[in-house]
Amino acid sequence: MAKRDYYEVLGVNKNASPDEIKKAYRKLAVQYHPDRGGDEEKFKEINEAHEILKDDSKRKRYDQFGHAGVGSSAASDDNPFNGFGGAGAQGVNFDFGDLGLGDIFESFFGGGSRPRQQKNRGRDVETAIDISFEKAVFGTQVEVTLNIEDTCEHCKGTRTEPGFELRTCDTCKGSGQVVSVTRTIFGNIQQASVCPTCGGTGKIPEKICSVCHGKGTQRRAQQIELKIPAGIDDGATIRLREHGEAIANGSKGDLYVHVRVKPDKKFTREGDLILSEEHIDMVDASLGTTIEVETVDGPVNMKIPGGTQSGTDFKLSNHGVPHLRGGSRGSHIVTILVDTPNKLSKKQKELLEEFKEDHGKRSIFG
Repeated sequence: MAKRDYYEVLGVNKNASPDEIKKAYRKLAVQYHPDRGGDEEKFKEINEAHEILKDDSKRKRYDQFGHAGVGSSAASDDNPFNGFGGAGAQGVNFDFGDLGLGDIFESFFGGGSRPRQQKNRGRDVETAIDISFEKAVFGTQVEVTLNIEDTCEHCKGTRTEPGFELRTCDTCKGSGQVVSVTRTIFGNIQQASVCPTCGGTGKIPEKICSVCHGKGTQRRAQQIELKIPAGIDDGATIRLREHGEAIANGSKGDLYVHVRVKPDKKFTREGDLILSEEHIDMVDASLGTTIEVETVDGPVNMKIPGGTQSGTDFKLSNHGVPHLRGGSRGSHIVTILVDTPNKLSKKQKELLEEFKEDHGKRSIFG
């Protein structure tokens, strides 16, 4: 569905002042807030519009390029990171069921919630990795090294020495539970709990494993090859199911890998947009020129028209960050900064004075 104009969403004109935008936002936010019985989708749309129009640089790009100038993190029906108040990728979890090579199954918001630890399930494990800005844009594969409890290779987690079997637990008689009785003034109260001898399995080894000594697990180093998807952002978390710690007679816990993206000296990121700045001198700004712009895809020639003002943004389509769901990329926004020389030769001053007189004492760029 096509997105509505942000000014239309807030009910203000394109020349609205920051105070008018804030006033319009507050009125609509109160009217449509879900806690007051309002429309949740309209509330999200209002927040999204306000996030762009309250920021001078984002508003400027929006006025110039429309929705394409503010990136999909600010607004996109297809954006898996979309949330209240223009939420970005912080705290988002990717559930990669098979070493990160599968599909994205789930997305969680609000700091990365964790599943409740279940009975007969190993402990969840968390770790963090650092990747470069470029690898976050194009994706990469990293090796994660962990030193955790893994299934015992000797007994395969059964706790039993190979060649021997499991027998019925003498304590619980195979039920996996023991019942205790407590006398109170209200009568006897029965309480069932997990059998301490067999751990709730109802079985115990005829002979305990000679390697893990009946624990069913061993602590050892593991190397996991993890695929990082193109377009992942700083603060995202990847979940690998059943790659956490092992437990005897149960499933493994999950592994949560927190991704930290190192800042880049040249580029910054805003959703699926990449932002950078380029400097030109005032003569080139006045007459026009072609400059070589560094992008994540390599150098690109960009035409600068005559009369360009300092702070003007130019858009390089399809040179931004790939969308996580694939199919397209964002843009690269280049901000032109015009440098004014600190020192001029006598001849240069004379030429500028002459230019000024010819234009009725107007600014060079006026």
